[in-house]
Amino acid sequence: MAWIVLVVSGVLEAVWATALGKSNGFSRPVPTAVFGVALALSMAGLSYALRTLPVGTGYAVWVGIGAVLTAAYGMAFEGESASVVKVLLLAGIVGCVIGLKLVH
Repeated sequence: MAWIVLVVSGVLEAVWATALGKSNGFSRPVPTAVFGVALALSMAGLSYALRTLPVGTGYAVWVGIGAVLTAAYGMAFEGESASVVKVLLLAGIVGCVIGLKLVH
């Protein structure tokens, strides 16, 4: 169960990071609210998962999922540049996250 919560929390990290960018310095109410709710839920889930998972593994997986999804969203929807090298590097992070799960 901790791994499922950790993955959902990693997805929520991408949600709050994206909402933070869209909040325009917390001046836009809807993205600011999404940021606050997603941040709280993401941290609560991470905290729950770290009850049973090692902190280093849990944090690395949480950050990895959030970073890959945030970068992918930026490339897909926000006009950030995409290249074969970027995609391969992001795939490497995904591979590392899977590897951490497999060796745990």
